[in-house]
Amino acid sequence: MDTPSIGQRRAAFRQLHASGCFVIPNPWDPGSARWLAQLGFKALATTSSGYAFSRGEADGAIAVDQVLQHCRDMVEATPLPVNADFEDGHARDLHQLAENVRRCVDTGVAGLSIEDATGDAAQPLYALDDAVARLRAARQAIDASGQDVLLIGRAECFLTGHPQPLDEALRRLVAYAGAGADCLYAPGLSTRGQITAVVEAVAPKPVNVLIGSAAPFTVAELAALGVRRISVGGALARAAWTGFIAAAKPLAEGRFDGLANLVGYDELTRCFRHA
Repeated sequence: MDTPSIGQRRAAFRQLHASGCFVIPNPWDPGSARWLAQLGFKALATTSSGYAFSRGEADGAIAVDQVLQHCRDMVEATPLPVNADFEDGHARDLHQLAENVRRCVDTGVAGLSIEDATGDAAQPLYALDDAVARLRAARQAIDASGQDVLLIGRAECFLTGHPQPLDEALRRLVAYAGAGADCLYAPGLSTRGQITAVVEAVAPKPVNVLIGSAAPFTVAELAALGVRRISVGGALARAAWTGFIAAAKPLAEGRFDGLANLVGYDELTRCFRHA
């Protein structure tokens, strides 16, 4: 079977958002991307935290050039559409933000997210007017490229400790939808009521829900609430780190019991030999 072109991947990604509900897992390197692709997922998304941890850095500490190369690597790893976790666009200045978005589009991604967290504890969120202007700049950069790349608007109210996270997230997501975001995303939603409120507020635009740990939902239940896509952020990367740490700690203590029940060498080799 021929590898789908970037244009075909982007068209397929947009169609995934048109109806139904799909899981978009977050690999952190080409190997994890290829393994997920063989499981039958229809699209993948990068994770800023998972990639940063793999580089021995904290989330948010990776320079934009490295992030862009990572996006290229992930696009090349599988035939699937890739959504880029592009944090805040890696720029405060609107012109630089637009340029970074253009460069991200050039990597071949099918979608990219722009969040409103500043990384500054003194002012955790961009002011709403600034955040909207940033989404508009990203939208204009995508449109000017002539490429069919989805823009995801993220409201980080729950993750930054806002005193009224749901109300503020609703206010922001509605504004981001108006600024041209194709899909809306408020990481940290944890109840059916919160999820329903977001889905209804931005309808008919699709909503992404983050499931970053064991949750009291199934995919079918989230679909019934109107959720269009489900991501897991850095959860799979943290699961891998959990296994690694559980094996390494006993080794440091002079024991080998942490190396029990490992995935087989042959199984991994078969996957990557045919990737």
